[in-house]
Amino acid sequence: MRPIATTRTAAGIPTGRLAVWWVLASEIVIFGGLLVSYIMHRIARPEFGAHAAHTNVWIGGFNTFVLLTSSLSAVLAHKAAVGGDGPKAAKLLYATCLGAATFLAVKSVEWTIEISHGYTITESAFWSFYYTAAGLHALHVIAGAIIMLIVAETAKRNLELHRVELIGIYWHFVDIVWIFLFPLLYIAK
Repeated sequence: MRPIATTRTAAGIPTGRLAVWWVLASEIVIFGGLLVSYIMHRIARPEFGAHAAHTNVWIGGFNTFVLLTSSLSAVLAHKAAVGGDGPKAAKLLYATCLGAATFLAVKSVEWTIEISHGYTITESAFWSFYYTAAGLHALHVIAGAIIMLIVAETAKRNLELHRVELIGIYWHFVDIVWIFLFPLLYIAK
């Protein structure tokens, strides 16, 4: 018997996939509001550029590379799942989780350096936005990695392989959010 999430549909879309897209729609509202607010403050406050000059573009760029690479392993995991190779999909999801862990470790080192130089969340409006946006993104990276580990555990037993696609969709969203955050917080001085 096939799981109900793979057999039920709404408007011709499997319910699991539809649920992920609904979650992402709500996340777009959250991140969209935050980013629009940041841009409006950025335009109104020229001092944002002076504060943004203290972010490390190389660290942000490295983390961008890490996330994009982890997206590739998520795509390859989906391909393996579609081909019925759950153990291979699981290994690729673990590789994606390694990317998440690397991203978080680098972010921890970066924040430690910034805070040690006095750039805290209360330093200025820029740093408040920076830590809020990057922190919210990091929470999504953590959530995605946890869910991915759960999906990988079932995938390696060739169970619930449709979930590999679902966590992949979520992971790509996390990457897309970073693609917006990186230039706004690191490059735009």
